[in-house]
Amino acid sequence: MAGTATPQSSPQQPQSSATVADVMRPALTTVEPNAHLAAAAYLMKHAHATSLVVVDDQHANRPVGLITEADIVHSVADGKDVNDVRIEDVMTTNPTVIPTTTPIRDAARSMLVAHFHHLPVVDDASLVGMVDIGDICSALLDPPAVRSSPPSG
Repeated sequence: MAGTATPQSSPQQPQSSATVADVMRPALTTVEPNAHLAAAAYLMKHAHATSLVVVDDQHANRPVGLITEADIVHSVADGKDVNDVRIEDVMTTNPTVIPTTTPIRDAARSMLVAHFHHLPVVDDASLVGMVDIGDICSALLDPPAVRSSPPSG
């Protein structure tokens, strides 16, 4: 289901002022829905990424899907040819996204509850970055310095 994840904070845990903007990576590599799975695999390999945000240029860099290594592995295991299958046929559509202002603990809770490993980060509905489970765990174990202003870009 599409939406913006904004779970409530647990009263037992103190809230850090660090947000996903402090730990996200820029979503430098994106892909279009009509590309082949082979293209997504190639881009993931060369970007050292485990997922790609699927964007549609007609929607001003808004995430329309998410393709992960697991999606590609499942297609190959099902006997599909990655040169024939389109990303739009296997991607998660309308992915849950989080705003840059989301506290790190809330992003972790969203990932845990919904079994997500990746969350696109948006600012005014436009893609600005990506966080994965590793980014969030690292931030919880070793909190980042809080930025005084939002990231540029």
